[in-house]
Amino acid sequence: MDSPNPSPAPPSPSQQLAKHAPVEGSDGFSSYFSQLTGNPFFTAGFGLAALATVGRIGQKSLVQGASLLRRRMLVDIEITHHDEAYPWLLLWMTNFHRSQLAGAQQASQGGILSSIVQRINPRLHHLQVSTAQSKSGSPRSAHFAFVPGHGQHILRYGSSFVLVDRQRQKSYNMSTGVPFETIRMTTLYSHRRVFEDIFAEAHEMHQQLQEGKTTIHTSNGMDWKPFGEPKRKRPLQSIVLERGVKERIVEDVEAFIKARTWYLDRGIPYRRGYLLYGPPGTGKSSFIQALAGHLDYDIAILNVSERGLHDDKLSHMLSRVPPRTIVLLEDIDVAFANRKQADAEGYSGANVTFSGLLNALDGVASGEERIIFLTTNYVERLDEALIRPGRVDMTVRLGEATEYQIGELWDRFYAEFDTEGAGKKQFLAKTNRLGLTNTVSTAALQGLFLYNKDDPEGAIKMVQGLTAGHPRRAEDHVELPGHVDVNDVR
Repeated sequence: MDSPNPSPAPPSPSQQLAKHAPVEGSDGFSSYFSQLTGNPFFTAGFGLAALATVGRIGQKSLVQGASLLRRRMLVDIEITHHDEAYPWLLLWMTNFHRSQLAGAQQASQGGILSSIVQRINPRLHHLQVSTAQSKSGSPRSAHFAFVPGHGQHILRYGSSFVLVDRQRQKSYNMSTGVPFETIRMTTLYSHRRVFEDIFAEAHEMHQQLQEGKTTIHTSNGMDWKPFGEPKRKRPLQSIVLERGVKERIVEDVEAFIKARTWYLDRGIPYRRGYLLYGPPGTGKSSFIQALAGHLDYDIAILNVSERGLHDDKLSHMLSRVPPRTIVLLEDIDVAFANRKQADAEGYSGANVTFSGLLNALDGVASGEERIIFLTTNYVERLDEALIRPGRVDMTVRLGEATEYQIGELWDRFYAEFDTEGAGKKQFLAKTNRLGLTNTVSTAALQGLFLYNKDDPEGAIKMVQGLTAGHPRRAEDHVELPGHVDVNDVR
């Protein structure tokens, strides 16, 4: 009886050869790969290691090739937040974004082609808001500015596309708490000139914002930093000094600025020192601020009694004064007159020594190209070594208001009301009768006029109140080298 499921016959030798023979066509590679992976040496690890090595070499070649291609075709520039141009660039990007939005709005009202071009232009899509509230006026008023946020942005500047990458690092400045930031700009190597155009526009934009303002710098760590917002320039004519004094100082400073080559050719240190002294409220600091605005200079204020200040730091700061900046050392007499005993914290005042101050002013390591002003209310307390020529080249006493100054101040406040000058004559006669001439400060007179800013009659009636403070009469001033007496300048 036949079996229902007969067993198949064993394959012949020819069939066995055909089974292991390579298959032509698309299945040939699969057959070879199957044989390779079935090889015991390959599966033991040698083959896999070889494939990994080949893959790694191929990946590294691709990376190097891409890097070479990038170096050949692209160029980038990096700006750190320590550089002065960093805020300029952010300002430029902010205004560039505004101009793009304005251009898109105009294009939507124009032709179809302009609208299409504006639509395909890259724009800033990740922004940060910078809010500023007015210190005066409505408490609800605020100004919002949208600055480029962190991340990557693509800008189209003319015919060039620029990739902007703003990154914030995890590290912080321990003294200011400001995080470390960088901006990297990338474009085609053939368009590398676009960086010069962008930075030139950013600098010009910064200059336009600073126009009409004076920046005040203060020490911050081992460097100078702007203190608050730039101040509006104070007109030089708003400062009322005795006749000819203001003009004499301005003339000397302007002559010094123009004589830079003369100093360098003769090997003379290019620096100039001025000392303004006199009672409080006579306009010393105000005049320096107005002078800086007149010269288009900034002001760097350094307090010699500042906690943590020492000789090396003082010398370092005076050697790194920002360009076109007047250095101001106010109340220089206080620096060494009020040395305190160590308190509970071990602080005994600044560590600046008198010899350290002298060396910083005109020592071997002192800075060049510098204009420095010193002020004091008590010139008799200053050491002669501090105010000798070379450290202080001109000394000027700004005293109490003379009859000339009183009249000039009156005209500045009431010229539009007192067109005939009758009120001025009456006011001058009353100040002379009360003995206020050469005894009252210009600050006190200005306070009186501000209180009666639209009422000259009220100022005349209230002038007698200035005698209640018993103002100190002008003392005989100390003769100093380069001294300018207000009575000698006519």
